[in-house]
Amino acid sequence: MATEKEVLDSMRHIIDPDLGKDIVSLGFIKNLAIDGGKVSFTVELTTPACPVKETFRTKCVEAVSALPGVSSVDVKMSAMERKPRPGSDVNTLENVDAVIAVSSCKGGVGKSTVAAHLARAMQRSGLAVGLLDADVYGPSVPTLFNAYHPAVGMVDNKIQPVRIDGLKVMSLGFLLGEQPAVLRGPIVSNYITQILRQTDWGKLDYLIIDLPPGTGDIQLTIVQQAALDGAIIVTTPQALSLVDVARGILMFEKVSVPVLGVVENMCSFTCGDCGTVHFPFGSSRSSLQKRFGLSTLAELPIMDGLADLSHKDSGKDIPAIAEMADQVHRAVGKSRVEAPDRPEVALAGDTIQVKWSDGHTAGLSMYEVRCACPCAVCVDENTGEKLLDPEQVPQDISVESMQQLGNYAVSFAWSDAHTTGIYSWDYLRELAERGSKATV
Repeated sequence: MATEKEVLDSMRHIIDPDLGKDIVSLGFIKNLAIDGGKVSFTVELTTPACPVKETFRTKCVEAVSALPGVSSVDVKMSAMERKPRPGSDVNTLENVDAVIAVSSCKGGVGKSTVAAHLARAMQRSGLAVGLLDADVYGPSVPTLFNAYHPAVGMVDNKIQPVRIDGLKVMSLGFLLGEQPAVLRGPIVSNYITQILRQTDWGKLDYLIIDLPPGTGDIQLTIVQQAALDGAIIVTTPQALSLVDVARGILMFEKVSVPVLGVVENMCSFTCGDCGTVHFPFGSSRSSLQKRFGLSTLAELPIMDGLADLSHKDSGKDIPAIAEMADQVHRAVGKSRVEAPDRPEVALAGDTIQVKWSDGHTAGLSMYEVRCACPCAVCVDENTGEKLLDPEQVPQDISVESMQQLGNYAVSFAWSDAHTTGIYSWDYLRELAERGSKATV
């Protein structure tokens, strides 16, 4: 008969591709029982939507079945329980596994279209998905789904979401029709709370919330009421949009919501005559990673038909949309188990002291770090040319406050009132190595 140690050791070669560790060390194996030649256990994943779930199951069965004396292997798949939702008399989010906000601080970047396609792509993979249009003043979901006047009813004091080809959808636009929402801030917050927490979402793998642009009361209300699992920031590769990306990152970090990554929308188009792919604003996947330390979840093209979400297969033939959904699954799972592994940062006189996890330390001049700010105000997006004149930066500039952003970056508020610069850990390391070479 196989021992518990032998069963566990047989599965230590099964590596989670996102966390980089084996499933035994990560504590994924639960309820292990051995009865003669019969072995049973549960693999507890980070999220029920884990894209490698069946791969894990197959590898576990193969590994344990190969042990001497094992006649059968029973593997159950489960998922970690998510953090509890804030309590209330009526709370329809208790059976939602993950709540994801899709955000942009600037309008016109295609945020609502991205949110809708993400919901459709997840639905096509067999998940139970809901989509909430939280933009009170400019709801886009009725237009995207060609559902302008659907019947919205109440059952047991719960709002019934509109079902569109199996997708549960709710929008204030369904209730208002073509009428404008002429509402003051507190009333808007009350509407959002009601539509969020009293919509009968039922059991969902994901609820996607299409936030309105900006960083005001509506966003804060949703963060407080929904206990978000993460946020996705949508941008276009333009300097003005990327300035707002920084603001969005800072907003979510201040309310302890992990930013899962960035979706770059309208980044390219294919010429109908020659088939050449053009990047009208330049290709910036690498610069986004360098600037913010966040992964680019997808690069979505400009093409006809993207604004039509009226059927389940909308976007099915666009590989970047499927990639986006897969990357979001992985990012959610990773955020649930990833322990903080970030450098230590301290301010000392006119230097920023950084110690990385590998033991490397550096003292960076505040003046030089400010002059090397990578934000879109200080660096031209298309050419990479510096826009900031070092002579305009005071030699005695100082850091008034700093904020560590997840495991990926740090933000500084400078004494010259500049606050939009986000420095990834890799970029700070590059600055440190550049400085050490200059002093040799």
